Amino acid sequence: MTWHDALNDYQLYLKIERGLSQNSISNYSYDIQKLVHYLQVNQMAISPVDIDYMTIQTFIYETSKKVNARSQARIISGLRSFFGYLIFEDYRKINPLDHIESPKIGRKLPDTLSIEDIDKLISAIDLTKQYNGYSIGERDRTILETLYSCGLRVSELTNLKISDLFFDEGFIKVTGKGDKQRFVPIGNSTQKYITLYKDEVRSKIKVQKEDKDTLFLNHRGKQLTRAMIFTIIKRLAEKINLNKTISPHTFRHSFATHLLENGADLRAIQLMLGHESITTTEIYMHVDRSHLKHVLNTFHPRK
Repeated sequence: MTWHDALNDYQLYLKIERGLSQNSISNYSYDIQKLVHYLQVNQMAISPVDIDYMTIQTFIYETSKKVNARSQARIISGLRSFFGYLIFEDYRKINPLDHIESPKIGRKLPDTLSIEDIDKLISAIDLTKQYNGYSIGERDRTILETLYSCGLRVSELTNLKISDLFFDEGFIKVTGKGDKQRFVPIGNSTQKYITLYKDEVRSKIKVQKEDKDTLFLNHRGKQLTRAMIFTIIKRLAEKINLNKTISPHTFRHSFATHLLENGADLRAIQLMLGHESITTTEIYMHVDRSHLKHVLNTFHPRK
């Protein structure tokens, strides 16, 4: 079995059996490709079936000189999953990662914005900004309002369809990782911004045939890219001199943190974010310890 064949089979497994998105599949494949490159550079003709613990350990040791502990842990996890697949398919008997420990890393807490920061960012949008009659400012305001009020991933925002809007019921349908769908509640104010954008702004441009149902478009009538959303937010942060490195995901983190701080149930936040495991959502319990103090002082019988 060649590395090319093994990687292709693994990618097919991730797509069909595990239902992962193309982005996730690419991330899983990246570290395997790094291992293959390492073997080629060192002229080591070893197949994925025959590669042993010592070779993998040397590769990880060499790689660790160039990456931080978190990236090293990701590489080990990705390779362990790959060789686990080969064992599952009876290509191997032993996983060469079984005796390789991941480095100890602290749990990275997500960056968040205060409500005041979010208000400043949205207020900094130039609502008069247009391109060939298309109000870029109105669109950008609606994008930020939607990101924050619904806690969406950037890919979920760019893929949002007009047919996903169920305003009468107060929900939008979101397609998340692995094409898994969930319904997320949406507030009245955000509904109004989306309706205004859709009826008064989007309706005035020529929409490309393949994007007729896509909600957020560029001035050429095509779906916005993830990179464009990052650029919009980066420019606004620079405009208000925000001393933080933020991204579209920061709005998602802020959404969850602010809900938790105001007493929302962790399970409800998990459902809205689309986390498979509540342990992923629990990271927000560590963001603001003052919230935990408030819970203790409010609910404990010996406060």
